[in-house]
Amino acid sequence: MEESIERNRLYLDDCARRDDDGVEYWLAREIMKPLGYARWENFSEALKRAMLSCETAEVPVAAHFREVTKMVDTGVAKRPIVDYWLTRYACYLIAQNGDVRKPEIALAQAYFAVKTREREVIEQRITELQRLSARQTLTETDRRLAGLAFERGVDSQGFAAIQSMGDRALFGGSDTRAMKKRLGVSPKQPLADHLSTVAINAKNLAASMTSYNIEHKDLHGRSQIQVEHVDNNRGVRDVLLERGIKPEALPAEEDTKKIARRVKADERKLLKGEKGFSQNCED
Repeated sequence: MEESIERNRLYLDDCARRDDDGVEYWLAREIMKPLGYARWENFSEALKRAMLSCETAEVPVAAHFREVTKMVDTGVAKRPIVDYWLTRYACYLIAQNGDVRKPEIALAQAYFAVKTREREVIEQRITELQRLSARQTLTETDRRLAGLAFERGVDSQGFAAIQSMGDRALFGGSDTRAMKKRLGVSPKQPLADHLSTVAINAKNLAASMTSYNIEHKDLHGRSQIQVEHVDNNRGVRDVLLERGIKPEALPAEEDTKKIARRVKADERKLLKGEKGFSQNCED
């Protein structure tokens, strides 16, 4: 992991260039592979999504995505191909439109967002981004599980009890309230916001299995769904214990909402400090 981060970081450093006005930029065709894309056709779609994000943010697209044409030798004759000069902000937007679970995308988001490009800082940001991604995935999984439960006769109070009993099974007898007390989490805050990535992923796996089996086994009512959810959490716990991981012993981590605000603030700083391409320059 560390070697891969360092290798890609150095590659992206080497690819950095500056135009006549001193604007730092990268060529799209050079960085698409480090961003996890093998084909230009796919990468060009990511470019379009990034440009749309730029436009939605009311930022001049031409100041960060500059289309250029260059000649390449095909072996028979030279032909023109389209490429783009991309500012650091443009590269960040492309990464933002990718799957952060892919190591290349997480690295790119961290590399282009943080002020310093030291490996340790990038590694820390990657860890934060992956935890944020896991937390968002759990939110979506819980939302789907809640929808299925409500459709099958479970009210909001009953669903809260199902989740708490699931936590009790996962965390060795400590339900949601007990785990909050154990980790020093406010009663009003979601427990998952302070769990480690491992614990978040464990909860997500158990909830995903419950959702699947609610439909597959045609479960109805609080009793059936609760038994299923408890069994799934207990099964996930058993796997973790086999690997030497005691989920209730994992320490509390920084509030994911706080991390999300910091990531957003860094994005604003990136845009504020970014010098775009001149609007009247020639290709």
